[in-house]
Amino acid sequence: MIQILQNNTAQLAGINSLVAAQPEETSQAPLSSSEMVNREERITAGNPFTDNPRMTCRNVNVYYGDKPAINDVSIDIAEHEVLAMIGPSGCGKSTFLRCLNRMNDTIDICRVTGDIKLDNMDIYGKDIDVVPLRAQVGMVFQKPNPFPKSIYDNVAYGPKIHGLVANKTELDQVIENSLIKAGLWNEVKDRLDQPGTGLSGGQQQRLCIARAIAVGPEVILMDEPCSALDPIATAIIEELIAELKEQFTIVIVTHNMQQAARVSQRTAYFHLGDLLEVGRTDKLFTAPSHQLTEDYITGRFG
Repeated sequence: MIQILQNNTAQLAGINSLVAAQPEETSQAPLSSSEMVNREERITAGNPFTDNPRMTCRNVNVYYGDKPAINDVSIDIAEHEVLAMIGPSGCGKSTFLRCLNRMNDTIDICRVTGDIKLDNMDIYGKDIDVVPLRAQVGMVFQKPNPFPKSIYDNVAYGPKIHGLVANKTELDQVIENSLIKAGLWNEVKDRLDQPGTGLSGGQQQRLCIARAIAVGPEVILMDEPCSALDPIATAIIEELIAELKEQFTIVIVTHNMQQAARVSQRTAYFHLGDLLEVGRTDKLFTAPSHQLTEDYITGRFG
């Protein structure tokens, strides 16, 4: 954990320098939504595409009834990277995240258009079964949500319903490996029969990560996974994310820009349903290309 913080000291200092360099902007009145909308055309700055995508998204639009929530977003998510999505509340980042494993299907009035592919498979194809899809693209939510079952049964649930293990010996091994990867094994190995809901908040969130890992996903989606946690638990989750990217592709939505700087390799900035900028995290935070990105990270609005 200390190493992670040390590795990111320079880019965090760059964020602070950018803020300090523009005191006159922070003293101005925030822009109204209409002023920000009309300020300039919404063309994505930076390069949203990669050479080794695990997921590709092209011209994605999301509507709640007749109201647009995501406007023509195109972006790649690279293999073994952590992509952070940032932006003001209500900008569409969580809505877009839920498109990546079709969680928006559970909302009757939600409609998604465009192309989203996982390893060249169209995840919105008519023949796609969303149950195995959500095993391939797992999700960890803002608030820890362990099942009202034992720690063991929480992790065992996915492998059992997907038929991924042939016997209890295999299941035991999957559970142990998943809890080890989630950094929780040493803390719970002697009480696997106890309720998962009896763990601390940070432990519950790691249990939910272990539950997602247990079914062998390719991509893990995290929707503000640390917002309900204290700083110590947050640091543990961030350290875990850095380790998991060696085996998984991770997309994280966060309001914490320092957290995005610490854990991600690329960052995408959303604003009012538009993807305004995508780039290497260090560059986006220290030398953003889009004026609205700069305004947001320097606190002018958001």
